[in-house]
Amino acid sequence: MKKKIKIIGGVAGGASVAARVRRLDEFAEITMFERGPHVSFSNCALPFHLSGIIENSDDLVLMHPEQFSKQYNIEAKVNHEVIAINKEEKTISVKNTLTNEISKEAYDVLVMSPGAKPIRPQSIVGINSEHVFSVRNVPDIAKIQAYIDNNNIDDVVVVGGGFIGLEVMENLRHAGKKVTLVEAAKQVMMPLDEDMAQVVHREIHDKGVELILEDSVVEITDSTVVLSSGKTINSKLVIMAIGVQPETDLAQAANLEIGKTGAIKVNQNYQTSDPSIYAVGDAIEVYHKILRKQTRLSMAGPAQRQARAAADHIYGRNVVSRGVIGSSVLQVFDYAVATTGINETQALEAAIDYRQVYIIPNDKVGLMPDAEKLFFKLIFEYPTGVILGAQAIGKGNADKRIDIIATMISQGGTIHELADLELAYSPTYSTAKDVTNMAALVGLNILNGEYKQVAVSEVRELVENNAYIIDVREEDEFAEGHLINAVNIPLSQFRDRLNEIPKDKAIYLHCRSGQRSYNMVRALNQRGYSEVYNISGSYLGISNYEYFKDQVTNRNKIVTEYNFN
Repeated sequence: MKKKIKIIGGVAGGASVAARVRRLDEFAEITMFERGPHVSFSNCALPFHLSGIIENSDDLVLMHPEQFSKQYNIEAKVNHEVIAINKEEKTISVKNTLTNEISKEAYDVLVMSPGAKPIRPQSIVGINSEHVFSVRNVPDIAKIQAYIDNNNIDDVVVVGGGFIGLEVMENLRHAGKKVTLVEAAKQVMMPLDEDMAQVVHREIHDKGVELILEDSVVEITDSTVVLSSGKTINSKLVIMAIGVQPETDLAQAANLEIGKTGAIKVNQNYQTSDPSIYAVGDAIEVYHKILRKQTRLSMAGPAQRQARAAADHIYGRNVVSRGVIGSSVLQVFDYAVATTGINETQALEAAIDYRQVYIIPNDKVGLMPDAEKLFFKLIFEYPTGVILGAQAIGKGNADKRIDIIATMISQGGTIHELADLELAYSPTYSTAKDVTNMAALVGLNILNGEYKQVAVSEVRELVENNAYIIDVREEDEFAEGHLINAVNIPLSQFRDRLNEIPKDKAIYLHCRSGQRSYNMVRALNQRGYSEVYNISGSYLGISNYEYFKDQVTNRNKIVTEYNFN
């Protein structure tokens, strides 16, 4: 008998299940049900229609039902919503959303891939107004573009600084719109630590977007957005992108078990509490291999891997569930912003003893005309040196470095192994010691207690408390901008000026990116100076950490001039 495989939802999860099942079973009866008009589209590319990078919204549709039928003998029913699951009968009730006709479909195996829906807080006055939109599918993005065109929209408020919010913000800015981004937290992109997020904040600010942090929307009128602070923003278009929540209504109505995260609970084979029903994608909870707990992860890559594993298990093939680590990359104007694993905040919350490395080297040999600095942060467990996570921001290949770290994490790698990792090198692609190798070597120094460091987030307090800070850059560099209380003793001169460096107090050193100051720290340690600290990230890190904060507050500046080069 033909196996009847019914799939709720398409896109990355459901469509991937269908394709894998067909490869395993030429004779299975495979049916996908999608309540919207498209069963396969590029969800992640939706915002790029707003800038015209993807000119036609129809190009976002990857496959039509006819293609599924002709190429794979898969029946894809669009505009068909599954409204009920009868586990005992092993049937589903399906509503044709165009005719309202309801039919019953029998299954041997049911796979759920309902996805997640945008959060729209009903506590916000005016949240349901016609000029308030969310981004989930092709019709959503087409409606936004049509509204902009039909109403000559110039001012837009984007609410939420996550992946979708940032992509919508950037593409609307590329389209020439005046954009305000509102984020209730103290930073955008929560996978980043605060010190790294400041680089993104600076880039957003410098590209002409008004970025408002630690403030939230309380009311939306026809022409304004009112924030909890009392601030009013003129705007006739609002995009809500504050996050998503898993679509679990159907699962709950069928009495399938829901996990602690609020998503559908599945086992290592992606079976729900009913062995005949599988679930994949944004609607399920997954195991985080570093934090050792269940979490949610709304990304296409993991959804496709889950889909393949579920299909394999349906046909008795071996499945190995390794857990997730949360690797991602996002373009924010000129910068690629990439992360993997956990950040400092997550390590603290999980009570993991860790150490961090923050370096800002060039992404390739400095002689190359297109060499760019790369902000790179590495998190590792103490005292094992096991790599826990990394963050990279740069105009070059930030994603390449994060992919290296993601691979190391997946293999249980340590900074000892990363330091000695043999990577491809050419001056046009990297440095002989790659950024990742450098970070590991710095990490080993920290792990072994070779020197002490402080973070850029601590520098303001040091300056305000009049700590003894030495800027080891050359005099011309110092003249271009420096900490207001720093003493300029260049690395090239310090051995002749030791009488100026006190031994009875803590000393904090920095240069441009941390390399020269590190060398001076080591030299002073050997000369009997015990309380010597290198400022992690150095002047580049300080400038980027302080810049945006200084632009939006009235606090005193601690640098004479910002330096981003």
